Amino acid sequence: MSVSPPRPKGPPLNALRAFEAAARLGGFALAAEELSVTPGAVSQHIRALEDWAGVALFERRAQGVRLTPEGAALAPRFARAFDAMGAAVRELQGLRPEPVISIAALPSVAQLWLLPRMAALRAAVPGVRLSVTALETPPNLRRELFDLSLFIGAVSDEPQEAARQEVLARDSLVPVAAPALAEGIGGAADLARATRLHDASWEGDWAGWAEAAGVALPEAGAGPRYSLYALAAEEARHGAGVLLGHRVLIAGMLARGELVTLGLPEVASDAALILGQAGGPKRDDLTRLIAALRAAV
Repeated sequence: MSVSPPRPKGPPLNALRAFEAAARLGGFALAAEELSVTPGAVSQHIRALEDWAGVALFERRAQGVRLTPEGAALAPRFARAFDAMGAAVRELQGLRPEPVISIAALPSVAQLWLLPRMAALRAAVPGVRLSVTALETPPNLRRELFDLSLFIGAVSDEPQEAARQEVLARDSLVPVAAPALAEGIGGAADLARATRLHDASWEGDWAGWAEAAGVALPEAGAGPRYSLYALAAEEARHGAGVLLGHRVLIAGMLARGELVTLGLPEVASDAALILGQAGGPKRDDLTRLIAALRAAV
């Protein structure tokens, strides 16, 4: 009886994925965030890959990690390979009989900007199922199975990513409150005494606004904190305190009179509402939806 010899085993796919992400993003923590694992898991995957290959791919230092020459030489090839795999999976996804457009959005964008516009967006693409996933960080549209993303931030410094992005609306920061509460705030001194609401993701907003506006705001970081900006906005609507409004997110609440500005300076932000596109084969339904998103601003 013939016996088949054991075949050599390659490294696990997760180890290769961890190496590519850490190399591209410049660290284990950022790779872990993208891959939805812990930095320790990324470190273990990469250590296993190095043990398999018999070569160090990263230098570990007190201030972080850095690719070795061997790692730097391999990283672009793995990046191209994972990009190609992502494109192939996207083509496979496109063969499904039911058309679907998947959108990733920052939770506050999904709740405050996208949700009120969903009826109009569905009308723009009849027969197409719109799927919305709330994420704290933008997805890698070359790899993950999202067609579009909507996030507050800046256009990527990476040219390949920037080519997939467009600014839908510029943002600005302005203090706002419920009308009844706003009546008791006549200027910066009243603001300093008022309860100020904070979003955990934008911790430095109040201090940054005060500096840019030239307003003295002792203990700028004091006040209740919320894990979701939409929660803070809802609390502000009910009179719980003053919110530093991201204009692009609260425009609807201002238009409905649920929140009002306080006569204090409005400061331009470096951030904007960014639309990201995955690219790939042209789809008429996706083209119509993008046009509807642009018109909805």
